[in-house]
Amino acid sequence: MLGLGVGRDLHESVIMSTVLVVEDNLTQQQVLSWVLKKMGLTVIVANDGVEALEKVNIYSPDLVVLDIILPRMNGYEVCRRLRSDVKTQNLPVVMCSAKKEEFDRYWGIKQGANAYLTKPYETEKIVETVKSLLQKTRQPVR
Repeated sequence: MLGLGVGRDLHESVIMSTVLVVEDNLTQQQVLSWVLKKMGLTVIVANDGVEALEKVNIYSPDLVVLDIILPRMNGYEVCRRLRSDVKTQNLPVVMCSAKKEEFDRYWGIKQGANAYLTKPYETEKIVETVKSLLQKTRQPVR
């Protein structure tokens, strides 16, 4: 599943984008970072919600992949804060969580997430979701 050629056939607007991965599980953080790097993306990581907001302010990523259950500040609160700030209100957010109930998905979208994926997620779904959101928000590099 992870051996896919995910770096092929991507639209130019995806290349050179920066993604912030917010995940406190080191293994999941590393696997997700690897998949995104194979897409040609620059990846920065945060281990908790507070660090996520700090890194958004420092690096201005093009997209955030956000876990919900995090130390110091949960993903729902991170998403609400991103949406309430004029500088980050349009920043695409993909929530990835082990919380699989329909209410959890509803609540994630209600907090401002653009997409909600459940763990364990398939590599293809992450690639498709990230690619789609980046292409919607960025102009092609010419």
